[in-house]
Amino acid sequence: MSGWKKLAAASAGGGGLDVDEVFSTYLYDGNSGAQTFVNGLDLSGEGGLVWSKRRNGSTGHVWVDSERNVGSTAKVLNSSSNLYELTEGWSWSFNSDGYSLNTTSAEINDTPSREYCSWSFRKAPKFFDVVTYTGNGASGRAIPHNLGQKPGMFVVKATSKSTNWNVYHRSIGATKHLFLNLTHQQVTATNKWNDTEPTATHFTVDTHGDLNTSGSTYVAYLFAHNDGDGEFGPDGDQDIIKCGSFTTDGSGNTGDIDLGFEPQFIMTKVSSGTTNDWAILDNMRGFINSGGTNDKDAYLFAGRTYAESVGYNDSYNPQPRGFSGHGLATNCTFVYMAIRRGPMAVPESATDVFAIDTGAGSGVPMFGSGFPVDVVMRALPYTSAHDKSMSARLTGIGYGNVEASPWYTDSNMNWDYMDGYFSLGSNQSTWISWMWKRAPGFCDVVSYTGTGATPTVINHNLSVTPEMMWVKSRSSNENWMVYHSALGNTKTLILNSSTSGITAPTWNNTSPNETTFTLGGGGNNGSMNNQYYIAYLFATLPGISKVGSYTGDGTSNSSKVIDCGFTSGARFVIIKAATGEANNWFLFDTERGIVAGNDSRLFVNLSSAAAVNADYIDPHNSGFIVGAASNTVNAVNVSGVTYIFYAVA
Repeated sequence: MSGWKKLAAASAGGGGLDVDEVFSTYLYDGNSGAQTFVNGLDLSGEGGLVWSKRRNGSTGHVWVDSERNVGSTAKVLNSSSNLYELTEGWSWSFNSDGYSLNTTSAEINDTPSREYCSWSFRKAPKFFDVVTYTGNGASGRAIPHNLGQKPGMFVVKATSKSTNWNVYHRSIGATKHLFLNLTHQQVTATNKWNDTEPTATHFTVDTHGDLNTSGSTYVAYLFAHNDGDGEFGPDGDQDIIKCGSFTTDGSGNTGDIDLGFEPQFIMTKVSSGTTNDWAILDNMRGFINSGGTNDKDAYLFAGRTYAESVGYNDSYNPQPRGFSGHGLATNCTFVYMAIRRGPMAVPESATDVFAIDTGAGSGVPMFGSGFPVDVVMRALPYTSAHDKSMSARLTGIGYGNVEASPWYTDSNMNWDYMDGYFSLGSNQSTWISWMWKRAPGFCDVVSYTGTGATPTVINHNLSVTPEMMWVKSRSSNENWMVYHSALGNTKTLILNSSTSGITAPTWNNTSPNETTFTLGGGGNNGSMNNQYYIAYLFATLPGISKVGSYTGDGTSNSSKVIDCGFTSGARFVIIKAATGEANNWFLFDTERGIVAGNDSRLFVNLSSAAAVNADYIDPHNSGFIVGAASNTVNAVNVSGVTYIFYAVA
């Protein structure tokens, strides 16, 4: 298990499972042979379900679970069909950190041009369970399960004969049901669940052939509903799965749906009002808050063979405490299942959450990270004059140059890799990218719509108080406003300017806290009415990142050490003078060289290329060393000047 999946409280005995230990969305290309997928889930020891679908072609859904697959040959169900279980000639194994397969099937592992997605659910109390049973034809039969709480939703399918996939959902109750493989609205039938609500130990089936024919075999997939009683996360007290409902208005809008967490996966269906499919969205394929760009959510449908669709509007927006919907079917009631975004534990290694890479020519992904990327800064290219830009998975193909400009779109921007991202269509070996993963205590991203209100309070998921924030309008030419804890809540820096700290009402004279930050309202104060914004949040995480400040002393003998608490030095450093004369935003990294000599430096706020013309900083195991360069104005150690910085190990 990688460091960022380990629980910070485990040594104290008070921790629970991380959501990343029980659920995974994994994207891959086919190879017509053997593949092993390391998703961090113990599927061999604990058991579970792998649900796969080809994304760029019309094929069936593939459901393989540990209760039916006791050998090496896959036993497959297809939720886009009522067909019975098929035994495929695929080599399949559940592993302690994922699963393996060996097949040339078009549905799950064809040629490299075929793109696939799998959702894996590990069995765990208060999250997910798989149960098999043989029907006996008896009325009101109670089937035991190990979910440990009343299910929020469960799906039952006959494996020995062709039947529909019957769905119980807590929002419609035990007198009604839905079908996973059909578009029907909710149906009333007394011989399905025997009008009996499930309990923390059993669910009930009646005499219907879909559920309890004597001698037929069945499988049930049970999903929990945490309601303030989840036992997950570092303190073992967090919810990670919700099953609920919402009703749209006459415009197809929902308002904010409060889950208590930001979802990474939602599955929704109209239960009353019209017929429609079960829609599936996840943040790996594209579950975004686009903010008026041309980007769309990426849909797959649980009961359809359709290829992934991005032709729909951006109908669902993830938010720090839930999600909202707009442009949906009007005046309808929907049911949903939502799973929390992870990780929930703080990272233990900087390489799990931060990476630097130059373009990989024509290879994919273009920029490699070793982890799914959430935030990107790029120099385009760093060897010649060009703007720096910022992008986020949360906002899809949108990006902003670090200048007072509107948001742009990059049609080549592609986030759906497990180990990096792709952008641009040709050899870009002279480009450089700095990549972050969102994680508690390290980095977060919030996309929101301004209200114009003073104050405007915005939720976030950094889990600690942000020490630095970059806020930018995505729909107007506002500046990039920067909060830094060293300057306090009455002053602002501007990322696209060399200006030192200015007094402004941007933060409404209110410091951020562990769950919210506050804006002053209006233009250049982060909350113009009906304008779209993005905020990047950073914090000090011991041994991994440091947000801090220092006062220059004017020395040039490499004696001023900036101790960040690191052990192997800083890989990435941004420095800006917060007082005194105007001063650019310096950017240094180890990919281009933090050396004991002249450094390759970039200016974040300027389009100039990298230059090696002075010795600004030197490496040091605890962080870095600053010196006095020949240009006093553009220096990082002028006597008496206060500098702010951000460094990553």
